[in-house]
Amino acid sequence: MNSIYMITKCVSRARQRSSLRQIPALKYQRYGSSSVIDPPEDPVFTIPRPKSRENEPQQQRKARLLYQSRKRGMLENDLLLSTFVAKYLDSFTPEQLDEYDKLINGPSNDWDIYYWASDIKPIPKEYDHEVMRMLKLHCKNLSKEPRLRQPDLN
Repeated sequence: MNSIYMITKCVSRARQRSSLRQIPALKYQRYGSSSVIDPPEDPVFTIPRPKSRENEPQQQRKARLLYQSRKRGMLENDLLLSTFVAKYLDSFTPEQLDEYDKLINGPSNDWDIYYWASDIKPIPKEYDHEVMRMLKLHCKNLSKEPRLRQPDLN
């Protein structure tokens, strides 16, 4: 047999099979709704707030912040925050520790932190502080340090 004939026959069989598979899917489309559902005025859920750790020892707090900076769930922030913490965490004052803790544990989205640090989005007033300015400067990487992986743990 001619190879073109065989290919044409296979393609036509595949089209027939795929069109048969699409028929049941059409049945379900009529049950769909095109109306928009507005969220309720009084939401059923609340945004979780970070746990208060008032009496946490400073060394334990630094260890927690180091861990949380390395395990963000998105590689961009893992690299950015882990290198930032490796560079500055030991020299943070208690006030700067508070600011950094609120920044990475606030109700903001991780993409927001990345966009704020890279000057893509404006920073909200509550996060516009000294640590955020340090993070923005770190994000610019003026010294052109390679940041292909997270720094080693000591």
